[in-house]
Amino acid sequence: MPSTYNDLYLDTRRALKRIGVESAALEAREIVCCAANKSKEEFLRDCRLYASPEIEERAAALLERRLQGEPVAYLVGEWEFYGLPLTITRDVLIPRDDTCVLADQAIAYLKGLEGPARVLDLCTGSGCVGLAIASQAPDCRVVLADVSEAALRVARTNARLNHLQSRVAILSADARETPPANFDNFHCIVSNPPYIPRGDIPGLDGSVRDYEPLLALDGGEDGLDFYRSITRKWKQTLLGGGRLLFELGIGQADAVLRLMRSEGFGDLELYEDTQGIPRVIGGTLYTEI
Repeated sequence: MPSTYNDLYLDTRRALKRIGVESAALEAREIVCCAANKSKEEFLRDCRLYASPEIEERAAALLERRLQGEPVAYLVGEWEFYGLPLTITRDVLIPRDDTCVLADQAIAYLKGLEGPARVLDLCTGSGCVGLAIASQAPDCRVVLADVSEAALRVARTNARLNHLQSRVAILSADARETPPANFDNFHCIVSNPPYIPRGDIPGLDGSVRDYEPLLALDGGEDGLDFYRSITRKWKQTLLGGGRLLFELGIGQADAVLRLMRSEGFGDLELYEDTQGIPRVIGGTLYTEI
């Protein structure tokens, strides 16, 4: 007997719930929409219509891949962050809700400045943080930078997708090295760097360990390699009084706070995520008078 789109959705949701997927309803809808090549609005409009056998087969194939551990964002090739639709490939991390804290704090800081500002999103990946900032702080100019050329292609696609390419530059840069000469005079640097200690990577959930790019996860032996290099080498690209904002891994707040303080950053503040975990640290660069 043929299934309606709603039947497909309910069956998919049940299968995801059985394996403990917390966001089963959201993921089921994404899978069915992808299989049917429908938007969310079209799915709701057509939910009582019958799906073709081909669509049922595509939905079943996508579900099987999800049950094997592949994240739904990679299955459907897109995700939403800060209200922006983003193309997502296995060359970039999947944007997490926790990372909204980083965007929130950067946007709040920039809105308190007078006049246009320059922002660097270092280790940009999909471009999600920098593009969120550009969408909410229209006077700013944003540079999206990453060492991965594949990630930069995704970021470039996302800038076009959200009609922000006129205010966004996309440049290659390695956060572990001395900044290129064309990186300077930023009012704010934001970074969600690789911060997983190398020895912890084999123990990560399979959906992260087996699918997300190792380059975007591996923070060195103690997880702090990128925090060290950015605070030491990239502070020279900040204007005096500029702000550096990092996303943090769990338990890293004290170590990163000490690193930033030792490199001349003051007014250090921690910002918690929705679960009360310190998720972002911000500091102001003070220069000698």
